[in-house]
Amino acid sequence: MTLAPFAFRTAATIRFGRGTAPEAVGAALAHGTRVLVVHGRTAARADWLVTALQEAGAEVHRIACAGEPDLAALEAATDTARVGGVQVVIGLGGGAALDLAKAAAALAPSTSEAVEHLEIVGSGRPLDTDPLPFIAVPTTAGTGSEVTKNAVIGIPDHARKVSLRDERMLARLAIVDPALTDGLPNGVTLASGLDAVTQVIEPYLSHRATPLTDAICADAIPRGAAALTRLMRGEDAGARDEMAYVSLCGGVALANAGLGAVHGFAGVLGGRTGAPHGEICASLLPHVLTAHAARAGDDPALSRRLDAVRGWLAGALDVAPAEAFDTLAVWSRRAGIRGLGAMGVAAADLDEIVEASAQSSSMKANPYPPEPQALRAILEQALG
Repeated sequence: MTLAPFAFRTAATIRFGRGTAPEAVGAALAHGTRVLVVHGRTAARADWLVTALQEAGAEVHRIACAGEPDLAALEAATDTARVGGVQVVIGLGGGAALDLAKAAAALAPSTSEAVEHLEIVGSGRPLDTDPLPFIAVPTTAGTGSEVTKNAVIGIPDHARKVSLRDERMLARLAIVDPALTDGLPNGVTLASGLDAVTQVIEPYLSHRATPLTDAICADAIPRGAAALTRLMRGEDAGARDEMAYVSLCGGVALANAGLGAVHGFAGVLGGRTGAPHGEICASLLPHVLTAHAARAGDDPALSRRLDAVRGWLAGALDVAPAEAFDTLAVWSRRAGIRGLGAMGVAAADLDEIVEASAQSSSMKANPYPPEPQALRAILEQALG
């Protein structure tokens, strides 16, 4: 069989392992002494990095990303980088902080308006200048943003989230230190962990899947499902390591094979409700998989892949493969994932959500072109 052509890109360098986070200091100073650190809402969690940079002679500017970034936050971060003459940007935090840091690094050297480069609400045109060097240090295991070429930005005026996307936005260095995720609250672990699992399942089912992304995902799906169920039973350093690795794999896979209907919906739903991205994905995943199964009878290749996913999830949930998708929905809800209705989605809005979601870039990688009726049925099931 002749292999179809494909490309594969990721961060310039990936460092994985406990104790690797301090390497961000020397890596940043190799690019300059004026550093912007974008971190999460809890400033104390970034103090170690800021102090280490300052002790090494850096001039540090810092920004707290209190929630998922919107256009105003991006413009403010970009201004901070420009005014401070920043030479390198470090993102330390969850996916929101990494996305804001990545986007600020991309736009700080630019002379054009941010919105011009955004998808859907802008023209989505490529960057007109090379980004500043960007170093990513995730503190949650979920989005894989440390190795993706896009940043998700909320646009309140349009009630949706869109991407700033360019090949040059890939990090110069991604440092994945699982120790930074130790002790995260169960709710954060669950929502971000199910997002990570989704982000290795969707690229595996995507019509853009390649032999490289298949190899990554086929290993990561059972690892992630098993590790997450362990973490829901109690703190487990080994499971934290596994989830950090699975999140990294998800970022690599989605950047090269795309995603699918779960994430096609998530950008629209996140913009409308303000609910956490990971929780939205977690609420949708079982129902999207069930919809895929209903369609797979006409697609032997998709059917084989779904059977593999069923088996991997069933092993983690300790059920028969035929029960895997339904059990995942029940398990997720009992563990604390809300239905879409509890997140603020109304039945009267479903047709509008379907129409908006069909335009998303993630939906284009779905294993088949989804019909509006099927998309609406998924949302109805996920309402809760």
